[in-house]
Amino acid sequence: MLEVVSTNAAPNPVGPYSQAIKANGFVFAAGQLPLDPATQQIVGGGIAQQAERALQNVSALLQAAGSSMNKVVRCVVLLQNNE
Repeated sequence: MLEVVSTNAAPNPVGPYSQAIKANGFVFAAGQLPLDPATQQIVGGGIAQQAERALQNVSALLQAAGSSMNKVVRCVVLLQNNE
């Protein structure tokens, strides 16, 4: 059974998809950008702050799904060099 996961503690999706999906005891989230959920804008301050914000967004989605970062099986972080 699939369950759509949604929370105001993470930014709205920037495309036509759900924030996360819960299926068979697993939570799947994709495309978590370093967006501040209050402003829907990318946070400033550099790579460390942006990575932290993206992971905070993942954590909020997991919490909304009844899970936590302690139960993460796999996480991929993509970085882009804009220099």
